[in-house]
Amino acid sequence: MFKEFREFALKGNLIDLSVGFVMGAAFTKFSGSFIDDLIMPFVAKLSSGVDFSNAYISLSEKVPAGLALVDAKKLGPVVAWGNFVSIGINFLIVAFVMFLVVKSMNKLKKKAAEAPAAPAAPSAQEVLLTEIRDLLKK
Repeated sequence: MFKEFREFALKGNLIDLSVGFVMGAAFTKFSGSFIDDLIMPFVAKLSSGVDFSNAYISLSEKVPAGLALVDAKKLGPVVAWGNFVSIGINFLIVAFVMFLVVKSMNKLKKKAAEAPAAPAAPSAQEVLLTEIRDLLKK
């Protein structure tokens, strides 16, 4: 049973999946920072200074207007629509980047498939048989 598990764990597909998962986690942090630190300040500037990280709609009278989102959540239920907008933009960027990656991989695969295959060198046995045939012809 241990041998079967070891074979399963060391299969190439599982290793590839693990590498992809780790890269995905790192890319998520990267894209989150890209959105929060680079894109959203420009969106806030274009939208007359609306800070989307603190944009919410209060569902309770206990939450006074103008509180930070973190504090508002402590006092009552809120709809954090600004966070949703940020995550939506993040999703679109990640989806677009993944589209570009898949498109480029498909392009590379297509080029590899279209490339003419080099003729395989004859094996040592074929070379020997060819020499024997040529000698017999003489």
